[in-house]
Amino acid sequence: MPLTHKQIQATKPKDKDFKLSDEKGLYLLVKKTGAKYWRMKYRFSGKEKLLAIGVYPDTSLAMAREARDQARKKLASDIDPLAEKHAIKAANKLNTENSFEALALEWFNTKQIDKSEGHQRRVKRNIESYLFPVIGHYPINDITAPILLNALRQIEQRGTIETAHRTKQIAGQIFRFAIATGRAERDPTPDLKGALKVPVKRHFSALTEPKDVGCLLVAIDSFTGTYTVKAALQLSSLFFCRPGELRRMR
Repeated sequence: MPLTHKQIQATKPKDKDFKLSDEKGLYLLVKKTGAKYWRMKYRFSGKEKLLAIGVYPDTSLAMAREARDQARKKLASDIDPLAEKHAIKAANKLNTENSFEALALEWFNTKQIDKSEGHQRRVKRNIESYLFPVIGHYPINDITAPILLNALRQIEQRGTIETAHRTKQIAGQIFRFAIATGRAERDPTPDLKGALKVPVKRHFSALTEPKDVGCLLVAIDSFTGTYTVKAALQLSSLFFCRPGELRRMR
């Protein structure tokens, strides 16, 4: 006879595990600890198999029967419900391991480790503040150009255009790392060329009055930082060179 809810509730554990049969292969396994597990016994390709359905009372009698009926429909279509369950579980695990967030952190720990602390801090802030909340949970292969653009547009709407462009560059590096390590097929960032606003270039005013230049030289002479920085400031006022050129001077 089929099980009833009242019968299940009244069932007490025994010295050994035992089964309460329902219908069409479904039964309730009652453990000696008192735990109750729904199981379905079936045959596929001539082999007897066992499908775990759930734990009572989280999975009720009605829910267990619905799951059994769905499994029987799959069997009627020549689909092994246990193999399908394992395949879905494996795919979900793979998607979690290959999420944008997981790969971004792996890229950061691999490719940014030799960078300065300041650079590392800026990069990590960008990916954690702007990319993870929007696309961090996506499997990296599921992220298309429009999905990435949505994340970048949110940065753009804050008025931080340059940050949006920098974040796009960082995302591109993460995608290329994923491609190189066999976890992604393509980088969508080239598809976004021209999609973001162009940052407005700002020109900084130059000192043109002799008295202003004099004040600057006095300020440099009064600088109390390291000797190297002070020497660099003094040299820059003599040679008018770019900071990069100054750093490479002997």
